Order: sequence, then C-alpha cells, then structure tokens
Amino acid sequence: MNLFHDSPNYESTSFPDPRPFQKTAHEALRQGFRDGHKNQLIMAPTGAGKSYLGHRIAHEALLKGKKAVFVCDREALIDQTSETADEYGLSAHAIIKADHWRRDTSMPYQIASIQTIMKREFWPKADVIVIDEAHTQYKGWVDHAMNTDAACIGLSATPFSKGLGKIFTNLINAATMDELTNQGILVPMHPLTCVRPDMTGAPTKASGEWTDKAAEERGMGIIGDVVSEWLKYGEGRKTIVFGSTIRHCEELARQFIDAGVMAATYTTNTKKAERDQLLAEFKKHDSLVRVLISVEALAKGFDVKDVGCVVDCRPLRKSLSTAIQMWGRGLRSSKETGKQDCILLDHSGNILRFLEDYEEIYFHGLSALDMGEKLDKVIRDKEDYEPKGCPSCGYKPFSKRCMSCGYEHQAPAMDAAEAGEMKAVMLGKKKLADDRRHLWEQVCTYARGHSAPEKQAGRAWHLFKDMTGTAPPSDWKFVNTPNVEITRNVQNKIRSMNIAYVKARKAA
Repeated sequence: MNLFHDSPNYESTSFPDPRPFQKTAHEALRQGFRDGHKNQLIMAPTGAGKSYLGHRIAHEALLKGKKAVFVCDREALIDQTSETADEYGLSAHAIIKADHWRRDTSMPYQIASIQTIMKREFWPKADVIVIDEAHTQYKGWVDHAMNTDAACIGLSATPFSKGLGKIFTNLINAATMDELTNQGILVPMHPLTCVRPDMTGAPTKASGEWTDKAAEERGMGIIGDVVSEWLKYGEGRKTIVFGSTIRHCEELARQFIDAGVMAATYTTNTKKAERDQLLAEFKKHDSLVRVLISVEALAKGFDVKDVGCVVDCRPLRKSLSTAIQMWGRGLRSSKETGKQDCILLDHSGNILRFLEDYEEIYFHGLSALDMGEKLDKVIRDKEDYEPKGCPSCGYKPFSKRCMSCGYEHQAPAMDAAEAGEMKAVMLGKKKLADDRRHLWEQVCTYARGHSAPEKQAGRAWHLFKDMTGTAPPSDWKFVNTPNVEITRNVQNKIRSMNIAYVKARKAA
C-alpha cells in the first residue's frame, strides 16, 4: 500500500537545535566514516536524546537521496519512535510491523520492528541503518550488519553485551551522566538503602546471576517493607517498581493496592489493549496510577519524564547494565513539573554491589566496547555491610567520588602546588580559594570565630585537610595567619561538612 502519492519532502523538518554534546557526537560519527568505520556505536546515557540522534542521522542520509531504516528492539517502542519522528517533521516514513496501518515499502524511511524482520526474513533496501538499544543483540540485525554495505549505527546507554566489539569498530561517548546532570538534562539520584532480602547462599544460574525463583522467594518476604518504606519515603511520587518475576510484581501490586495506593503491573502477561491504556494513564501528570510495576518491560526506552521515584526490588550480582537501565527510568528532568531529583529506594542491595563501577560509568562512560562487556561479567558478592557517606557532604552511598557534590579522594585539583605556583583550589566546578594559602587563611578565620581558643588551631588544620586531602605545610603557623573574608563557597562547604558530622554522630 502506498500512503504517500507525492515524493517525500525531507527539507521541512523541525528538529530542535542540537545540544553541544549531540553536535559533537554527530561530528565524531562523520569523522568515523571518513576514517573508514562502517559500523559505529554511540553510547548515550538516558536523557541524552538517542532517538533524536538516530532520527537526525537518518535525516542527513534522506536529504542526500539515500534510504534509511531505524530498528527498534521491541514492538512496544515502534509507535513511540514513529510519534517522535512525526514531531520532528519526519512524517514521510513507514513502519515495518505486522498489520500496521503505516506499512509502505516504497518509503525511503522505514521504522522497523526487528521481530517482524526476523519472522519475514527480509531487509528493506537501506544505505543507513540505525539500531536502537544495540546492546540487545538480535541475530537478525547482527548478521545483517556484518554483511550489508549499509552504514550501521548502534545506539545504547549500556553497551555492555558480549561481542559488540566484533560488530562495531568505533565507540563514541556522546556525554557522561555527570555532564548531563550538571546541564540539567538529568536530575540527581538520591538512593536510600532500604530493607533488602538476604541473598547469601541463594542458588545461581550458569551465568552467575541468582535464579529468578531464588530472587522471588527471598523478595516475597520483604514486600511489606517495600510498601511501608515507599509510604514513608516515596513522597507520593509517580513511581516505577522493578520486581524479580511476574508473580513477585503481582504480589507487590496487590499489597500496594491494599495500602490504598493505585498500582498496576506491566509485564509480558499484560494484554496489548491494557498496556496501551496503562501507558496513556501513567503519562498523565495527574495519573491515577501512582505505581507501575515490571520485571524488565519498563527498563529500556520507557520514558515518562515526571517519574520521581524508582524502587529496585530485583537483586542482581553481575548485570550492571540492567541496574543502570532500571535506575535511569527516573533520571530525566521535567522542568514543566518542577522535578528536582529522583529517589531510589534500593530494596535489592544493587546500589551497594555496583557502586564503584557505577560511579566510574557516571563520571567517565566507557573507554572501549570490551570494557562494558567485562563489567557485566564480574560477580559482586558484597552483601552485609553499611554504605559509607561522602566525607564532604554525607551523601550515601560513597565509594571514590561523590555523585552529589563531586568530592573525590585526593582529587588532582587538590594536590599541592609547586613552590611559587598560584593554583586555584577547586571542589568540582566550584572555586574555594585563589590558592592553597588563601584557603588556609579562610579556615583559620573560620576557626577563630567558631571554636574555643584551645581548639582553634586544630580545627583549622582538620578543615584544611578534609577539603584538600593533605595537611597544611608545617611552616604555616596558625598564630601568624591573618584573618580574611571567607568566600561563600567555603562557607557552604564547611556547613555541609558540619551537617555530615552531626549525621554521623547521630548514626553512631
């Protein structure tokens, strides 16, 4: 069926101007082609606009008279991708999906369900193929990408699966989660480590992950805690909950409903008509459904910006990529609703098991495709320990670098300057002082006004060491240091340290 009798017009698109990192990523892709890379993968965190990038890449090809295909890994995302294309003025596209009203094989731009392509064993002619969620390696597109002359561009927030380095020869990091948070594209995540099942000695699969049955059985025992702690800490926010199995999800929903909270499950058992109805309701700002519960159907590509709470009840010991996908469902900013952050209620222990590696991805992304693959192979056995707080602001959990304030153990910006060198003392992007001597003068001034005389010198010494990671030089004497104006950033820093100290004392 030919829905469009006139030649498609791809000149009149209405793409928003690309953000700087999107523009840089697109240019890096072009450079990769010039360098001879036919198949390339763009790593872009949740909120970085993977669909936007994919449609722009396709549009660039269409303007040159070429054909493009945008491949979705799940049929549930087909209409969402199509609607996004329409918003950008790319209405001249067709859809490859069984019995879809928009099917038209003559169109230069196709949005395709990989399931339909695999069932019918055919690929439309294409010069450029964009593969969304490329870490989900369906044989249908993997084989084709290795043998076609078309340029293949993978998109993924978590390119951790085995073998990606054999399919794609170039990795492009569009942006890090830290960069997107600083730009206000993502919101900060505030995890709370809650009651969690004891997975000690739980049976595991051949892959090393706990069995679904074991995760379900041990998770069933804390469902009452999940509901009560959501009522206490969830602030009534629109919430996505991840369970271990469909049965686990259904029991979670039942107990939420019994507590007077409108909840629903969204799983492979949910019929399509009900799914569509649920999604339409959940996307409303004043949705009656406050809690939507799933095993994995909501973990990838599901975007409802005003989700302000994620509840993780699915314990994992290897799959960092799955954890990142789950947590990412609540990190998109939503200025229209005033969303400031996302609460993570961790009833799985995952934030503790994966913390060190998650911090690395959060701040730096991946340096190579096989790096992600290795991260998803490591078994994390940490079970019974309490999370440490950031020495600077008290944020928990903390490993090497704080995802809240940016504090880092012995950060390079805090290292001692060479003799005679003026070097600003920085905390993340905030300037504390013109140089280390200036910081010493400020903490001495503060100590004189806030400590007993016999404790002032010691207080100044500890404040300086806590801020810089090193002690002040021995020839800097407290008694000879003049009073100076204390900068606002130093005042705020000391205030956050005082709060963290009080919290630590209370906890002790």
